Amino acid sequence: MDLDLSQGLPPGLVVSAPTSGAGKTTVTLGLIRALRQRGMGVQPFKCGPDYIDPAFHRVAANRQSFNLDSWSMPETMMMRLVQAARGAELVIAEGAMGLFDGVAKRGACGTGSSADISALMGWPVVLVIDCTAQAQTAAATALGLSKFREGVRVAGVILNKVSGERHFDLVRSGFEEAGIEVFGWLPRQSEIAVPERHLGLIQAEENAGLEAALDGAARLIAEHVDLDALLKAAAPTQLTAGKSASQHPPGQRIALARDEAFSFVYPHMLEDWRSAGAEILVFSPLADEAPDSSADVCWLPGGYPELHAGQIASASTFLGGLRAFARSNRVHGECGGYMVLGEALVDKDGNRHRMARLLGLVTTFENRKLHLGYRLAELVAPMPGFERGSRLRGHEFHYTAIVNQPDAPLATVADGAGREIAQTGSWRDTVSGTFFHLVAPAE
Repeated sequence: MDLDLSQGLPPGLVVSAPTSGAGKTTVTLGLIRALRQRGMGVQPFKCGPDYIDPAFHRVAANRQSFNLDSWSMPETMMMRLVQAARGAELVIAEGAMGLFDGVAKRGACGTGSSADISALMGWPVVLVIDCTAQAQTAAATALGLSKFREGVRVAGVILNKVSGERHFDLVRSGFEEAGIEVFGWLPRQSEIAVPERHLGLIQAEENAGLEAALDGAARLIAEHVDLDALLKAAAPTQLTAGKSASQHPPGQRIALARDEAFSFVYPHMLEDWRSAGAEILVFSPLADEAPDSSADVCWLPGGYPELHAGQIASASTFLGGLRAFARSNRVHGECGGYMVLGEALVDKDGNRHRMARLLGLVTTFENRKLHLGYRLAELVAPMPGFERGSRLRGHEFHYTAIVNQPDAPLATVADGAGREIAQTGSWRDTVSGTFFHLVAPAE
């Protein structure tokens, strides 16, 4: 099928839903893999702050997926990231939460909703509707979403969790009355679902059965969804004028922890660092590797250190090498990386594990408490890549409680509504850390 490649970029669609848990990720992965099996190049994106879904996108599409976030990223930055779609034939952007869900207070260029990305890029929305325990009412929900905001167009729906042909006939009748196109329907089929973990989906590299699951989702989509109609609904990507510089790297040679315990680093950050000429030197703390002594900064991303706390605590080469590195070079940790820089981490069973002891931070998972949301930070001390007074946008997502945080605060931090919060991060000598994950400098 011939698709519009105006401006050198392919047309696109946003896969969204009325709520979380409707099946967006499974549908997105199935669509990407089914179209790829047709020989199409599909460029995936993820709306909002999320590390895990883009890793699955990358496997399904064999192309790097990037986040597009209207609260954290200025419009010019997102327009630059969309250039990754050049050479593809279709963009599929997976939404987050419900279509219009975001924070109440506008950020860089929006509230963080998937609808913002649809309106900004001109990509119509394909709604995934969970039809469990409803029939014609599903169409009323979709109709309301289609009329809620000017500039956001609902192209049609994919009906999920349909119990059979009779159920589908009832649901479809509502959509026919509402004048909303039904691209297809998916029966209940739990075996293609991606397993969950305490922070959401398990990581792509940890799922040995991922390829089979993706192929299963693709077969389901190919059998039950009119892919030609869906491709026809895609709309050209609209670009606005403006240039955005890449983010300044924290150093020329960056030692980056990267393994199953330290995997939450945004692809756009790494691309920006490399495009600015920085060299990234990857090492694995779980393999008891130390940061390269020739690097001028060490960056410990977030991830799942609590699941590997005992192994990290016994990684003498890593911990000793990290302490030696910090004597003359800058070290920064985000969320899980911040916890590892601290004095100790207490796991969910109450076991206390000694960490790097470069900061006095002690954290615990014994009494889980969710910390979730956007963060706007103003640095009261410098951190790698940013001077004191810099304003940064990011997000926080963890279940950790602070037992002790004795070092000087790194920043004043507010949530997406502007309310000040206690998780400020901290610093000592050459070492700093934050609970929030950096997305972009605030302009």
